[in-house]
Amino acid sequence: MNAWTIFLAIVVFSVIIIFHEFGHFIVAKWNKVGVIEFSLGMGPRLISWVKTANGRKVMFFKSSQFLEEHPEYSENTVYSWKLFPFGGSCTMLGEEEAVDDDSSFSKKSVYARMAIIFAGPFFNFILAFVFSIVLIAVLGYAKPEITRVDQGTPAQESGLQVGDVVKEINGKTMVTDGDVGLYIAYDGFSGDEDVTFLVERDGQEKTIVMRPELVKGKNGKESYQVGIRHGKRYKVGPLGVLKYSAYEMKYWVETVVKSLHGLATRRFSASDVSGPVGIVTTMGKDIGASGKKENGGGPGLMVMNMIYWCILLSANLGVMNLLPIPALDGGRLVLLIIEWIRRKPMNPKYEGYINMAGFMILMLLMVVILGNDIIKLF
Repeated sequence: MNAWTIFLAIVVFSVIIIFHEFGHFIVAKWNKVGVIEFSLGMGPRLISWVKTANGRKVMFFKSSQFLEEHPEYSENTVYSWKLFPFGGSCTMLGEEEAVDDDSSFSKKSVYARMAIIFAGPFFNFILAFVFSIVLIAVLGYAKPEITRVDQGTPAQESGLQVGDVVKEINGKTMVTDGDVGLYIAYDGFSGDEDVTFLVERDGQEKTIVMRPELVKGKNGKESYQVGIRHGKRYKVGPLGVLKYSAYEMKYWVETVVKSLHGLATRRFSASDVSGPVGIVTTMGKDIGASGKKENGGGPGLMVMNMIYWCILLSANLGVMNLLPIPALDGGRLVLLIIEWIRRKPMNPKYEGYINMAGFMILMLLMVVILGNDIIKLF
């Protein structure tokens, strides 16, 4: 992995985050909420700019000093590019405390505020869907077709064949190859029970029953397998592209939800979780490898791989931000729902305590994940 692939990974990460913040921004503007600053990145500002009444851009480096010297721009939205490329923000007037101004976030109806908060995750789902359309249109959708049956395995002994299309596993419908992967990874097989495959072969459906066997993987972990490889891409028409793009996005949303469930039930450990550093490192290696000719890759495959990561991360960010944790969009939505039920806002003091507690928990979690990322690097 080199600096170029790390840069590409950071670009992917930044695009997803800025689109999330753009969701908050555009719906806030639509509801006539004053946006104080819209920024990409965190930390010190590298450069900022404002738009004048006639649409002209005024760029500057020290925002606080500039706005003190030019009070005529103080009510305009400041757009900033900050030093650290992880994260972004859309700071609204009256977002943290009540402000007696018609353009204040706190003055808007509970429905408007809910729409503004929900817009960030929702825009991530839109972005994931758009990138899915590009991926499916170029590469086709992954059909749940058997591409390899290993010798001496339960699949081979039961009569499963290359070319069989998996329709159901234990009664659960399989539409795409992602459904098969999800079932195997999260629902799993057991050595105590048979698994039933309903497959389509030469236009006819066949039921095949087998007993999974315990296999040790390359990482040293043991799991029950049946000995197959699956997934073959096929091109589809415009309507098919839209259909399978929705399934692609659904696959990643479901993956995130099931992963969170696995963490909550201790099926997965904290060491299996990656933060920004781990994600960028893995993404950089993956993107770099896909661009090498010796690996059968090239620029086209590298671009498709970047799009693939965009879908994964955008769906991930959308789901994670909807978790009902204070300081996240989901936590803020919960407080707004409580306000809607009570017909009056929560006491700002208690709301502040809740958000502060949520923020501290998030910061502690980030420190743990960051430490985990650094340990993995070395």
